[in-house]
Amino acid sequence: MYRLLIDLSTHSVPSGCKLLEDRDSFYLGFLWVHVFTINCTGFDVHGPNHTAFQSVFDKKAFRPVVNPKVPTRVNISFTLSAILEVNAQIQLLTSFVWLELFWKNQFISWNPEECGGIMNVTVATEHLWLPDIFIVEFMGVDQIPTDLMAYVNYQGHIKYKKPMKVTSICKLDIFFFPFDRQNCTLTFSSFLYTVSDMVLGLEKEVWQMTDTSQDLVQTQGEWQLLDIKKATPKLAVGSSLYDQIVFYVAIQRRPRLYVINLLLPSGFLIAIDALSFFLPAESGHRAPFKMTLLLGYTVFLLMMNDLLPASGTPLISVYFALCLSLMVVSLLEAIFLTYLLNLVTTQPPPMPPWLHSLLLHYLRATDCYKKRKENGTPHPNRPPHLPLFRTTNPSAGSAKAGLTGDPQSTWAQLEHQQKVDIWVKFSLVLDTLLFRIYLVFMTSSLITVIVLWQT
Repeated sequence: MYRLLIDLSTHSVPSGCKLLEDRDSFYLGFLWVHVFTINCTGFDVHGPNHTAFQSVFDKKAFRPVVNPKVPTRVNISFTLSAILEVNAQIQLLTSFVWLELFWKNQFISWNPEECGGIMNVTVATEHLWLPDIFIVEFMGVDQIPTDLMAYVNYQGHIKYKKPMKVTSICKLDIFFFPFDRQNCTLTFSSFLYTVSDMVLGLEKEVWQMTDTSQDLVQTQGEWQLLDIKKATPKLAVGSSLYDQIVFYVAIQRRPRLYVINLLLPSGFLIAIDALSFFLPAESGHRAPFKMTLLLGYTVFLLMMNDLLPASGTPLISVYFALCLSLMVVSLLEAIFLTYLLNLVTTQPPPMPPWLHSLLLHYLRATDCYKKRKENGTPHPNRPPHLPLFRTTNPSAGSAKAGLTGDPQSTWAQLEHQQKVDIWVKFSLVLDTLLFRIYLVFMTSSLITVIVLWQT
């Protein structure tokens, strides 16, 4: 260690020392050289000793600067190594972070040439001044180990790393679940020191922290890290101004689990419900089949309810409600059609003229289209499912009427059969029309939901 003798009365200045404004300030400048230069004799043989650093340890309660008007610069870097949990109900993100802090302690310096070339030592953090950097969004209990070490080099630069399990507030938007992306913030600031005492900076570029975090993420669970961005706003609290660094952490949910367990089964069930329209309406099996399918879909939703977010209204809930509504509407249509067919085959009411005219126009247009498509092949006027309804043969009725001698009975039977036939045709046309409306509404609704998910 250098020992210098100074004659303060004559202001004689030793070589290598800078003359300050007055006698006292010069004495303080020399005292800094005298006291804060560590005697490293024997470091290369016996290692650093506690006595050599005792003067530094005694000053750990003070910010390590010679001039208190000069702010301490603390550089920050962090690595996001795991995304443990994202709780949408209480809006919390739980992650594991390795925080790195870098600053300079002006009370520490030594000459490596006198210490056998030793340039770095490790010192227990309990003996050093540590910057009071915290995460503003932090909502958990600090569980950082107390017996951590810090790297100190011969110029007083300190590197301090600490692991943190961070439970932080994050405003989550689950509308696009399970294809949602969340943007959470980690804001680093100081409890006590304003910008006149401490300023914050970055030790690494943001893209370097992003690449390192993506490489070190150990969990391959529900979430993946997309990107990290930063901003450097200032926080004003009354007349005090605090420096901050805000990191925007973008994460994305892996949707494969929900696609396989939720979307595909629901899509299969709604497709089967659409195919059930091909069951003959007059057979009476369509309504029971749709009822069974609806009950199965309800049980499916109850079983998969645990996979859905507990709060909010995500788009997937709208999708499930839409599918359930379509199945209910198709069941009501099957019930109504069964009732109508049963009614018209027993007591057919007279058809209104406007409805009869509309039906004839539709049947003519359909027959013309089919004949044109089949190159003029005649198409029977009877609907495809009409043979299941027994019709009365006019010739047989006439023969029977001739035997019984009752021509009015034959005319009544023919009129009744015509009413039945026209109402059956109307029921089948109505079934086809409702099926097409069902398909159009289902397709447009599903496309709308998919487009919203893609955006």
